[in-house]
Amino acid sequence: MKSNQADISNLRYNSIKSFAVNSAFPAFLSGFLLFLSFPKYGWGLWAWIAFVPLFFALKNAVTVSQGLLAGFITGLTAYIGIIYWIAFVIVNYGYMPLLTGITLMLLLACYLSLYISLFAGCLVYFRDKIPLYLTAPVIWVCLEYGKSFLFTGFPWENLGYSQYLNTYLIQFADVCGVFGLSFLIVLINAVVFEVVHKRSKKEYIVAGIVFFMMAGIYTYGIIRLHQVNAAVQKLPDMEVSLIQGNIDQSIKWDKKFKKETLNIYEQLSLKNLPGQGSLIVWPETAAPFKFQDLNSLHDQIVNLSLKTKSWLVFGSVSSAPKIDGDDYFNSAYLLSPFGEVKGRYDKVHLVPYGEYVPLRNFFPFINKLTEGIGDFGTGKGFYPLSMDDKKIGILICYEGILPLAARAYKNNSAELLVNITNDAWFGSTSAPFQHFSMAVFRAVETRLYLVRAANTGISGIIDPTGKIIASTNIFQEDTLKGNVKFVRIPTIYDKYGDILAVICFILAAFYFSRTLKWRKQCR
Repeated sequence: MKSNQADISNLRYNSIKSFAVNSAFPAFLSGFLLFLSFPKYGWGLWAWIAFVPLFFALKNAVTVSQGLLAGFITGLTAYIGIIYWIAFVIVNYGYMPLLTGITLMLLLACYLSLYISLFAGCLVYFRDKIPLYLTAPVIWVCLEYGKSFLFTGFPWENLGYSQYLNTYLIQFADVCGVFGLSFLIVLINAVVFEVVHKRSKKEYIVAGIVFFMMAGIYTYGIIRLHQVNAAVQKLPDMEVSLIQGNIDQSIKWDKKFKKETLNIYEQLSLKNLPGQGSLIVWPETAAPFKFQDLNSLHDQIVNLSLKTKSWLVFGSVSSAPKIDGDDYFNSAYLLSPFGEVKGRYDKVHLVPYGEYVPLRNFFPFINKLTEGIGDFGTGKGFYPLSMDDKKIGILICYEGILPLAARAYKNNSAELLVNITNDAWFGSTSAPFQHFSMAVFRAVETRLYLVRAANTGISGIIDPTGKIIASTNIFQEDTLKGNVKFVRIPTIYDKYGDILAVICFILAAFYFSRTLKWRKQCR
């Protein structure tokens, strides 16, 4: 009896040891490489081999459940590294204990890891039935698309964003968006694994086909880069001045510092005065009061536009009456060189637990994460503001990582994208660098210039090819001056959006139906 129990214990121990060596460690390595694919600590080149260890782990998985576990390990490792800064925000600005901050960050990381877990489980399910290079990129895009929209969506650092500095490759984003780059990255990983693992003639042929496909995409990038630059070169330009006030978040909403904050932005604007009729951009809520209230602070901003004789975009809180009180909005105003309010944009896509509080009755302590004025209202849509005969699309904070927002503006005739944000919340973590890197793709997808004014940085100017013309450092007062152009270049992505994701869902459905049919025949 004791001998049998000992044998069972040994079998369990050997099984756990085998899983740890053959599956858990490779899965962890994949997660670590994914983390290293993103800024500020990473390098996008790692993404092209990041999944190979996971694929080896899945080769050793006996059941789908083992695949799910291996994928979860990969996801948890990657997302802890990518979104660790959420704990920083919760502790420093939600005023919660460190343990609570870490716990909430881990819960979000666990949720995001479920998508990679499902990805890995599906690959084990399809194994030996459909080639990995056909299933992996398709399933990945389906799940990444789901992650970007389910439960308000969290598209933060989707896989394709890792390539923001790969100038020639990202030109492909004006065809298939960031999901197209995610597809390519997973495809290359799958082909590399198949060649290394099987080394058969078939795999070498597939690798050759994919190589020529990638060569074609890079060729497209070179040609498209030249076309866009040639088209932009002919257009007249406008000078732009981006003001980075570097206002500490701990005093930003203190009533005693409202005047001081406004003086900082005014002085920086006047010190680095652009030419008449140019554009000055202040960050999100740079005016920490309701601009619509007629008072001395309101007049100071109006007088600035008169002094500079320039267009002025700035962030401020606004309100509108409703039945049970006022509805507050995170807004951006556009003032003309004559001090006239030419338009107001109210933020459409709000950040859960940052700008509105889902389930606040169940979790009242989360109210601390809002800035003292309760939930924000939702804007009516992504409608451009008019600078005489030119139109600009305003993206406030998180909206800069949403392809649908920039695309909506482009389809509504916007000719310039203006991203205003306050990344002071993030401290000196990797989040400001990640946030800025994703904005690059909005310029490429729409073939518009994008200017970005951030309270504590990173502020920058990005041209329609995704080239970062100029940028600032974080946590310093600064002014960034440059030139932009109002561009009208149509793209496939403008017209069709994420058609690749639709195709991937159709293919995934086909794969599942084919596999189910095969299983029934085997019975």
